[in-house]
Amino acid sequence: MFQPLHRVGLISDTHRLIRPEALDALDDSDLIVHCGDIGDQAVLDALRTLAPVRAIRGNNDKGAWARRLPTYDVVKVDSHAIYVLHNLAELDLDPTAVGFTVVVSGHSHKPAIEKRGEIFFVNPGSAGPRRFGLPVTVAKLAVRSGRCAATIVELAVPSQRSKSRSG
Repeated sequence: MFQPLHRVGLISDTHRLIRPEALDALDDSDLIVHCGDIGDQAVLDALRTLAPVRAIRGNNDKGAWARRLPTYDVVKVDSHAIYVLHNLAELDLDPTAVGFTVVVSGHSHKPAIEKRGEIFFVNPGSAGPRRFGLPVTVAKLAVRSGRCAATIVELAVPSQRSKSRSG
């Protein structure tokens, strides 16, 4: 029996910056999940030109637009339940006991995919301003009825030029 593939784009920590490279990487998504520290409603508007968007509020998301966002979300895709929060250190439940397949978070800017037991933990890293010498990334989650697979996509972005000082 044919099982449809659902493509979920994962993005986090944009901090007001929506890179064309991020939009290109997420262009084939059926759904986009933003894991917080969005920075501006315009980021969500740009992502919505590609696919429906689910977003949560990060610790740097302030103002009326951000107050409308939840601090966590449960996204159902096919038979999978995906738990979305900004800071993994604030996970206060047992994802296995609750029945989640995937836990998605941001905050650290460090892209990661880890399988703990039957649960995938995915951090898409940061698609915003480069920080801490980390790569600029998004992630993709491929979901079928019986399984999930995640990949990190490093974005080819111009490197920051060091500013020369004259003295």
